Amino acid sequence: MEGDKAAAPLRVDAETAIILREAYHKIEALFRADHYGLYDYVRVVAGKVARVDTFFVGFLQGSSRVRYPYAYDDGRYVDPDTHIFGPNGQTAWLLKHRQTYRLAYDDGTALHAGVSIGDVGRRSEDAVTVPIFRPSKEGPDQLFGMLSMQSYVPNSYDDNAIRAFEWLCGVVERVLTREGEDRDALRRLPAGDIGPNLLTSDHVMEYLAHRVGSIREIAVEAMDEADVTAAVQSHLTRIVDATEHIQSELIEMLMDTDEGPERRYGSLTKAQQGVAVRLVDGLDNDQLAAELGISLNTVKTHLSAILRKYGMANRAQVADDVRRYLAR
Repeated sequence: MEGDKAAAPLRVDAETAIILREAYHKIEALFRADHYGLYDYVRVVAGKVARVDTFFVGFLQGSSRVRYPYAYDDGRYVDPDTHIFGPNGQTAWLLKHRQTYRLAYDDGTALHAGVSIGDVGRRSEDAVTVPIFRPSKEGPDQLFGMLSMQSYVPNSYDDNAIRAFEWLCGVVERVLTREGEDRDALRRLPAGDIGPNLLTSDHVMEYLAHRVGSIREIAVEAMDEADVTAAVQSHLTRIVDATEHIQSELIEMLMDTDEGPERRYGSLTKAQQGVAVRLVDGLDNDQLAAELGISLNTVKTHLSAILRKYGMANRAQVADDVRRYLAR
């Protein structure tokens, strides 16, 4: 969350303060590397402060997508998913205003203009969605995600509940930001013989997430059978929990596999993209010049700029990276 993190004391009631203090210590102790556990616990804590019927965590990916690695609706886990966001929904509102969204601000116009989480037949009657930010080397902090709690009952969230939820989201923001800083520190080390991460396909990862979801549904159905013993019930519960973890982890893995190729390709000019795409086909400089109708010197100029922007040593590495982007 933007702004001065060392602001005035949080204005919440005494009972809420106790809940938040306990949550802080548990998050610090248990959820550093367990994102599913972190999101699940934050949902539970928010539910101690106010009614939470729907809860989700979303992360911006590229210029138009939001990935949802964790969501709950009316007591049921919702499969992780990815959606394209439009100009009138909640995500666009957050990007424009860079502050907490409350349903009361626009009577739910932005909320209901977007994609529904969970039961599409029911409309949330109150909602609070908090943007989370990470530091940017240039300009303002970057909005990279959001957490939302929603209720099917009007006027569920007073100022106390909203402040508490914003505080919880700030804790999540700091956990995720520190992890990003740790990854950046690792990237500064020499790579040695370790090549780039070649895990590239959105389709494979999302297919796996949905297949794991089908396993979870089978286990849930089996748990409802009348003749299931306590021992079997216990095993089925463990299967459900494990599959929920796997689905959440898979959707977040996508963020590490496709952001680099998309970002690098997007940094090129249109002319440079025309050259880069044809590198995938193995065209040499003369062939590039002939196909694009430009001079050999212009081809060399474009290639030099592409290698510089990609930070790579040769055209074969660029071709592999562009191929990863095109395979998405």
